[in-house]
Amino acid sequence: MAEVHEINHPDALGDYRAVWDDRLDHTAGASFFLSLDWLLAYWRHFGQEQRLRVLVVSSEGQCRGILPLAVRWERTRVGRVRVLTYPLHDWGSFYGPIGPDPESTLAAGLDYLRAAPRDWDLLELRWIDPEGPADKLTGRALEAAGFATYRSVWDRTAIVDLAGPWETYWASRSAGWRANLRRDERRLARRGRVDYVRYRPRGDQAGEGDPRWDLYDACEEVARRSWQGTSQTGTTLSHSSIRPFLRETHVAAARRGEVDVNLLYLDGQPLAFSYNYHRGGRVYGLRTGFDAALARESPGSLLHARVLRDGLARGDRLYDLGVGSMPAKRRFATRVVPIVRYSHFASASPRVQLLRLRRWFQARAARRELQGSGHA
Repeated sequence: MAEVHEINHPDALGDYRAVWDDRLDHTAGASFFLSLDWLLAYWRHFGQEQRLRVLVVSSEGQCRGILPLAVRWERTRVGRVRVLTYPLHDWGSFYGPIGPDPESTLAAGLDYLRAAPRDWDLLELRWIDPEGPADKLTGRALEAAGFATYRSVWDRTAIVDLAGPWETYWASRSAGWRANLRRDERRLARRGRVDYVRYRPRGDQAGEGDPRWDLYDACEEVARRSWQGTSQTGTTLSHSSIRPFLRETHVAAARRGEVDVNLLYLDGQPLAFSYNYHRGGRVYGLRTGFDAALARESPGSLLHARVLRDGLARGDRLYDLGVGSMPAKRRFATRVVPIVRYSHFASASPRVQLLRLRRWFQARAARRELQGSGHA
């Protein structure tokens, strides 16, 4: 019989660090976003108006899995509602239970939530990968717990599959675009010496936990010189709204051996950056940018090509380019993957019932899209 222990204060999670890391090591497709380090940093910066609900599932005195959740107020077309969801907040593409058996962890957690006092109006498990087991097991677990749900598309992400020799991947790209990129590379080389630097430390356990602030600061410098640098709503590395948070997570990722910093230099000056997290051969592209003054030479695309080629040589298998800016990302992507959500609306909340009707129509449209893309 599974037992569920709920934790609502981040300070109490420190006692679970060892078991959290162990369960994470046994989680298929795990990412830095599932780490306790990331959650604690996120909560310090953005948890003030949220309620933490981390469910630890145990059996016979042993932790079997961890289900991190949070309750947050969100604005919708029908007003503000309380949403119980994963604490990812769109920083990554996918999320889910932590441990070797995500379905039993999720099932135990949902059974617990069904019996517990309700502090939410909408239960919405977002950031589900339709190409892995998470999709079907999420639907089964919700149904088994008695939560009627609607499956729909939350967003889409661009994926680069890295398999086989570089020449095979490169030949799969548009011939015209490849010719333009080679032209831009020659044009940039005429301006001066071009250097590519990649920093991927193995972490504290290997004696390589240095965050290399010189490289990170160079990324920030380029971000300020990018087109996003003057935006009032942007979220690149240099923006004041997220800069302290990303610097804190950078230290944690370096110590864990899960940070991946890429820079393109022109005559010793940073020109473009690609800042990523990586784990188990999977890379997530968090932020990119390039000097807007040299946009004509396509430094961002030139850097991406080098990152992918070098990553393939290192053994990377998949590069998640993230959501947004799809026209540019499709040039590199081998596929675009929908990000799925499952929504359950509390029957006692009239406001979210109006939202349910909207989602019902969205779910119908999503089914047609997912069926058409092979992700039904």
